[in-house]
Amino acid sequence: MKKLILVAISISVFAFSSTAQNQQSETTNLEETLSNLEKQSWEAWQKRDGKFFQEFLSDDHVEVGMGGPATKSQIVTFVGSPMCVVKSYRVDKFHLTKFSNDTALLTYWAEQDTTCNGNRVPSPAWVSSLYVRRGNRWLNALYQQTMIAKNE
Repeated sequence: MKKLILVAISISVFAFSSTAQNQQSETTNLEETLSNLEKQSWEAWQKRDGKFFQEFLSDDHVEVGMGGPATKSQIVTFVGSPMCVVKSYRVDKFHLTKFSNDTALLTYWAEQDTTCNGNRVPSPAWVSSLYVRRGNRWLNALYQQTMIAKNE
C-alpha cells in the first residue's frame, strides 16, 4: 500500500512539474513572439510603413499619446506621413504579463531620436503594449508611452 501511495505521489509531482514547465515555455515563446512584433513595429515606424500598421493593429486599436487617444486609421495615416523623422531608436527590458490565453501585455523601455514637425519627441519612455489574439494572430489593441522623468 505504501508503495502504491509513493508511486501515485511521484506521478502527481511529475505531472505538475511537467505542466509548469510547459506553461513557462509557452510564456517564454509568447514573450519572444510579441517582442519580435514590437521590434518590427519600431522598424516600420522608422520607415514610415503605414501598411505594416494596417495589419499589425486590431480594428479597435487605441493609442494614447500626448495629443490624447487615437484610432487605428489615425495611426496608420500618421505613421505613413512625412511628419516624423526617426533617426534612431532602441528597445530593451521586455516583460510579458499574460492575462488570458488571448490577452497579453508587453511592457518595455524605449529610447528614440525622433522629431515630429521639427519638435523633438520626449525620450526615453516606458511602453505598455497590449495584445489580443484574434483567430490565430496576435494584434496590438492598445499602445501607450509613459515618459521617464530625468534626474537633475
